[in-house]
Amino acid sequence: MLSNRIAVVTTTALAPVVWGTTYSVSTTFLPDGHPLLTATLRALPAGLILLAICRRLPRGAWWWRSLVLGALNIGAFFAFLFVAADRLPGGVAAVIGGVQPLLVALLASRFLAERLTPVTIIAGSGGLVGVALVALRAEAALDPVGVAAALLGAGSMAVGVVLTKRWASTESPVVTTSWQLLAGGLLLAALTLTTEPLPTSGVTLGAVAGYAWLAIVGTAFAYLVWFRGLAVLPTRVPAFLGLLSPIVALAIGTLVAGETLSSAQVVGIGVVLAAVGTAVTMGGRPGRDRDRSATGVPDTVVHN
Repeated sequence: MLSNRIAVVTTTALAPVVWGTTYSVSTTFLPDGHPLLTATLRALPAGLILLAICRRLPRGAWWWRSLVLGALNIGAFFAFLFVAADRLPGGVAAVIGGVQPLLVALLASRFLAERLTPVTIIAGSGGLVGVALVALRAEAALDPVGVAAALLGAGSMAVGVVLTKRWASTESPVVTTSWQLLAGGLLLAALTLTTEPLPTSGVTLGAVAGYAWLAIVGTAFAYLVWFRGLAVLPTRVPAFLGLLSPIVALAIGTLVAGETLSSAQVVGIGVVLAAVGTAVTMGGRPGRDRDRSATGVPDTVVHN
């Protein structure tokens, strides 16, 4: 039903809307120079919260599948994301991350038999251009390590999204999301303890609030609705919805920091919204590319 599809798309869009607050929260409230610690404290508590709700552990092949998906969607992606954010201006990181919808569409056409149409390629290219207009600044510096981290993060998430869609599970999204977050969080914790020094300054109330927001709202809630949407929508739709994050980040800067929108940014917002709208409304391939159910749980394919 059309009304159900609209509801699922709207709910899924809440995830990138929330993710659009990550840069502002991280730079305002959290200590600088500790990207892996931030990633760990975002993923691991979120996984424990969801596991406490569902109280189900993986079985059979889902032990190693959860580890693989957790590493791609959470562990590697979060690590690369925060390293990129730590070394690049937010606009540069956003533009590089904007290639993800195209990567997802390409991989889905190869491994999920979803159609890669010229319209999808044009929409993906337009979305990337729109993000560049929204976020990129002329004086932005390109740190090679930061650029590499942003590209690897986009690639890791793209592969994880496609594998999430390809592998089947009869469990609900809250269950499989908890497994991924726990697996990724444990990998991040090990990486943090072995490679990154802990903060020497005291923990402030603002930092506690920032970590709580990222873990509870920005991860537990956001990834739950994101993976639920991925389970029942064509793979391209959640990927394109991710382009909304830079627009939300820009809106926060405009409302909170008093920044003024340029004409290029206004055009960029329109281009991004057009690209997202095209991906959402475009017809899907019958069968695998069709919405799976009115309840949000697919008949055979649950993303995770």
